[in-house]
Amino acid sequence: MNTIAIVGAGYVGVPLARVFADAGETVVLVDVQADRVAQLNRGESYIEDVPSEVLKAHVDAGLVSATTDYDELRGADAILVALPTPLSAHREPDLTILLDASREIATRLKHGQLVVLESTTYPGTTRERVAPLLEASGLKAGEDFHLAFSPERVDPGREDWTTKTTRRSWAV
Repeated sequence: MNTIAIVGAGYVGVPLARVFADAGETVVLVDVQADRVAQLNRGESYIEDVPSEVLKAHVDAGLVSATTDYDELRGADAILVALPTPLSAHREPDLTILLDASREIATRLKHGQLVVLESTTYPGTTRERVAPLLEASGLKAGEDFHLAFSPERVDPGREDWTTKTTRRSWAV
């Protein structure tokens, strides 16, 4: 069994956690909002696509937990980054939240981990912006840890194209 960490417990992160937990994987959601973390740890979902009954069952089984503590990333086999990239005043993705989280991940990154950027952003973000921040850890992408980009493909509320059934591709 693997441990999956998902940074960002929003409309992308929580459904991803459900899919992994449905498959029997242990998932820890990392979010900066303490009230959101407490709600998740009670098994109460605020995401339409993840019913509270389903989330509660996973929480009670020890498959899903949430925390504000980035140190929990140290025990993960994979780290998925599912953070918002709102548009700036110039109509470009604002990467502030993503880059701040990348710095937090870098201080906890370990040999052999997989880091996957799920956030919506422009081409080159993974190589040009995220990789250098993660490599500040002293580890090299592609040699010491694995780095990939797999953009979110979520259409909340749809039942025909869900997080589980939407085809995904990975790029480095």
